Amino acid sequence: LQVAERFEEVANLEHVGDLTCSMARCIWCGTDPQYVAYHDTEWGVPVRDDTSLFAKLMLDAFQSGLSWLVVLRKRDAITHRLRLDEPHRLANFTRRQIEAAMRDAGIIRNRAKIEAAVHNARVLCDMRASGRSFSELLWSHVDGVQRINRWPGDAQVPSTTPQGNALSRTLKAEGFKWTGPTVCYAFMQAVGMVNDHVIDCPRWRALQF
Repeated sequence: LQVAERFEEVANLEHVGDLTCSMARCIWCGTDPQYVAYHDTEWGVPVRDDTSLFAKLMLDAFQSGLSWLVVLRKRDAITHRLRLDEPHRLANFTRRQIEAAMRDAGIIRNRAKIEAAVHNARVLCDMRASGRSFSELLWSHVDGVQRINRWPGDAQVPSTTPQGNALSRTLKAEGFKWTGPTVCYAFMQAVGMVNDHVIDCPRWRALQF
């Protein structure tokens, strides 16, 4: 299969969770149906679109200090309230809109993270205005190609790496906030810049391009 066809095949898998009972998923997703579905259909699938990458990076920033499952359960509400899929609108948020977000019990009401998302949307819009690609900037930290790791178990999967540290430094130099090394590496895992499924997980092989 060509890369584009392979990507479509993987992205559209509907029954990954039924692939095998003899091979173990990464244990971090546990048995929660929403978490398992995220693991089986999203985590580690390569993302190249600027807006999608921005939204995912902001969600990982919201995860800081929390379980990803907390963010996952509030993801739709956060995306809608903060217009993460329309960063040009988020960049123009007023103080009144920020206060409205702080009153929304459906999202993670952390003022510093909300204000950082607004600030980061402005940085992204400035990049776009200058003709620069957010995707290219991010993916340059793995030379534009997914890095495939070979972890025997979840205990070996790192929370930070030199590549994640370098990405954090780059984003901070660009002016982004709340993009520390741990946030950046979690993001790299989520958007498929690295394949950090353990080698016994069915997704490890399915996501190799």
